[in-house]
Amino acid sequence: MRISLEIIKDKCRKQNITVSELLKRAGVSRNAFYTLARVEYVLPKSVRAIAKSLNISPSEFLTEDNNEMEKMKLLLNKVDEIARKHKNIDRDNIRHTLLLMREPPIENLRRALTRGRKSHIHR
Repeated sequence: MRISLEIIKDKCRKQNITVSELLKRAGVSRNAFYTLARVEYVLPKSVRAIAKSLNISPSEFLTEDNNEMEKMKLLLNKVDEIARKHKNIDRDNIRHTLLLMREPPIENLRRALTRGRKSHIHR
């Protein structure tokens, strides 16, 4: 895997910042950045060696540190599992219920009380 200088420049243009501003925000020196941009691979040799031994691309086992995305994937897998067992249940209802179960009970109670008050106002 390598750094695409053109993609970085394009992303900077879209965000109305210069590459210099980007590097300053990121705390990366100009020399380090342009050295990385010139090399063929930015991944350590050990990562490339593992990928080569498995006959796969390193991107197949590297993940981003994105906990929310991982949580959503796990949630959707659980939805799939439940939907397979209970074919007559709506997938959106399953997802919504699982999301509500993650919240503290007091939050669910507050939300229900708020909805209850609003429905009383509209009568």
